[in-house]
Amino acid sequence: MPRPAPAPAACGFAPISPDAAGAPLYRAVKRALLQAIESGRCPAGAALPSEAELAAAFGVSIGTLRHATDDLVAEHILVRRQGRGTFVAVHNADRFMFQFFHVERGDGLRQAPQVELVAYERVRMEEEPAQALGLRTGEPAIQIDNRLLLQGRAVIHDRLTLPALLFKGLTEKRFRERASTIYHLYQTEFGITVTRASERTRAVIADRQAVRMLGVAPGAAVMQVRRTALSFGDKPVEYRVSTINTAHHEYVQLLSRPA
Repeated sequence: MPRPAPAPAACGFAPISPDAAGAPLYRAVKRALLQAIESGRCPAGAALPSEAELAAAFGVSIGTLRHATDDLVAEHILVRRQGRGTFVAVHNADRFMFQFFHVERGDGLRQAPQVELVAYERVRMEEEPAQALGLRTGEPAIQIDNRLLLQGRAVIHDRLTLPALLFKGLTEKRFRERASTIYHLYQTEFGITVTRASERTRAVIADRQAVRMLGVAPGAAVMQVRRTALSFGDKPVEYRVSTINTAHHEYVQLLSRPA
């Protein structure tokens, strides 16, 4: 089992000054932690210094420090491990299934999909992904088509559009031979951490591509999910259109209300 990355010396943190606008002090601590993680000073998998060390580095109370880290744990930026400390969260299969994969069989069976790479192309950004990513139409992009199988059945067709400038050096070989999930690849090889995603869903009629990818009948109703993956500061880093055959599977979201 790989050992976690060592904790940086307080990740270079400095005392926090009270916000002139009177915002709670824990929010400034949270911003400082996010900046350290985003910059790579506290990389994915790194153990944070102890609460006492962090509180001393920031010049705040343990309670203020804990309020900030509680928020980041709830947002899946940090993870606590009993008896070991607090770590910068790493994208892995468990996190993918918990936070980003929402399709399960109608009887509630939930399993990780088998992913087949169908196509990998260098293209020019089309209008829809360009708008979602805050870019201009025609900018260089990487377009990836995956087919996802559940219980041996083709259920999902994913089309990913990535800004080529964000993913310099990404090749079909690197993508195909990734060690874990796609978001783990982004995080470990490109320093891009997907923190959350914005999704829109609608019912559409299966087109020729859905017929070919999923084996559905022409004109059948399928579900379409349009996802913009966001990194720190809600920066869009990936646009994904998922077409789902819901004949035997459902899209399931666990909702929670803020405390």
